[in-house]
Amino acid sequence: MSNIVVIGTQWGDEGKGKVVDLLAEKARMVVRFQGGNNAGHTMVVGGESFISHLIPSGILHPDKACLIGNGVVVDPGVLIEEISHLQDRGISVGPHNLLISENAHLIMPYHKLIDHGRERLKGDNKIGTTGRGIGPCYEDKATRRGIRFCDLIDPDAFREKLSSILGEKNFYLKEFLKSETADEAAILEEYLPYAEVLRPHVTNVSVLINQAVKAGQDVLFEGAQGTHLDIDHGTYPFVTSSNTVAGNACCGAGIGPTRIHGVIGMVKAYTTRVGRGPFPTELHDKVGDLIQERGVEFGATTGRRRRCGWLDTVVVRNAARINGLTGLAVTKLDVLSGLKTLKICTAYQYKKDKLQEFPTNLKVLEQCEPIYEELPGWSDDITAIQDIDDLPKNAGTYVKRIGELAETPVQIISVGPGREHTIVLQDPF
Repeated sequence: MSNIVVIGTQWGDEGKGKVVDLLAEKARMVVRFQGGNNAGHTMVVGGESFISHLIPSGILHPDKACLIGNGVVVDPGVLIEEISHLQDRGISVGPHNLLISENAHLIMPYHKLIDHGRERLKGDNKIGTTGRGIGPCYEDKATRRGIRFCDLIDPDAFREKLSSILGEKNFYLKEFLKSETADEAAILEEYLPYAEVLRPHVTNVSVLINQAVKAGQDVLFEGAQGTHLDIDHGTYPFVTSSNTVAGNACCGAGIGPTRIHGVIGMVKAYTTRVGRGPFPTELHDKVGDLIQERGVEFGATTGRRRRCGWLDTVVVRNAARINGLTGLAVTKLDVLSGLKTLKICTAYQYKKDKLQEFPTNLKVLEQCEPIYEELPGWSDDITAIQDIDDLPKNAGTYVKRIGELAETPVQIISVGPGREHTIVLQDPF
C-alpha cells in the first residue's frame, strides 16, 4: 500500500493531468487537495483530449473514486458544467465516483466581481489572476466568512450566511471598486438548485480517505498549479492563493502526514510560465517561439500563451527541498527533439555572487542571470519509444542530468501526450 502525492515543481502546466491519469490505474482513490477552477489538467486517451478543472484526473477510470478535498474552492456552476460535459462524452460521473468534501468552500458571484474589479483598478500593476474568484474565496475562508458545501445543502443556513455577508461585499464593490453589486435574490435563485444537484456528492471526504488507507488501498493526491505559485513558497505576489506544495495534501484532504509515502515532482523538460512574474530562463527568440509552438503552450483553463524558456534546475532543486520529492516525472521531452543544443540553468549570477539557491526576494530574482550548462540535442522522433535504453543517447543524457542536478531520481518520462507515450523507470506505487 502506497499513498502518493503528485505536484508541479515549476510554475504549473507541467503535465500533472497526464501522469495522474496514468498512475490512477493502480490507485483506488484520486484526491484533489487545493486550488479551484483556475487549474486545467489535460488528459489524452485514445487520441481524445479531456480537460478537467475541478474533477480529479482519475475520472477517466470508471472504477476509481475521485474526491474533491476541503482545501479546494469550488464554483458549483462550473463543477456541474464539467460533470455534464464529461457525461456527454460518455464518461460516467455520479455520486458513485465523484465526491466533494462538505468542508470545501464555495466560490460566490461576489468573489468573481471582486476579482475582476481589483484587477481593473490595478491597471498595469495587475497580478494576472484568472478572474474566477479563487483569491477572494480563500480570503473569506481565512477571515471565517466563507460559505461551505455543508451550508449550501442546508437552505436555511445558506440564506442566513449569504444575507450576513452580502451587505459588506456590496459596499466594497460599489464604493471602493466602483463595480456592479451582487443581488441576493439572484444568487439564491442560482445556487439553491445547485444544492439539489450536488447534494448526493457531498460527504466527509477525510473519513473516506482514511477508510481506504486502513483497508490498504492506494491513494493518489493531485495538486494543482506548481510549487513556485505557492502562496508561501512561490514568487510572491505573482502566485496563486493556496498552498500548492505536497505538505498541503494533508491539510487539504484531511489525512495525517505519516500516511504519505512518496511525492512525485512534475518537471517539464523546459520551463513555462503563464501571466506576470520573474522568469530567469525565459527566451525571447526563435527558440522560445519554437518551443511554444511545438509544445502547444497555451493555458488549458485561460487559453493564455505561456512564456517559454530553458529548463531551470535552481527552480527544480528548490521544489525538491520544499516538497521532499522522492521522484521526478519529466514531461514533454519530445518537444525538444530537433534542437542542436540544449541549455540547462544550474545556478544564477547575481551581481558578483553565484547563487545555488532560489532567492525569495523578487528584486534579487529579477536581477539574476542564468548560468547555463550546454548539452547536445537529438533529432530523432522519440514519441514511440517505450524503454529508456531506446532513447537517443543525448536524450538519455539530458534526462539523467536533470535527475543529477535536481538531486532526485527520475521515475517517469513522458515522450508524447497520450498514456502510451510514457516510459516508467520505477513504479511510484
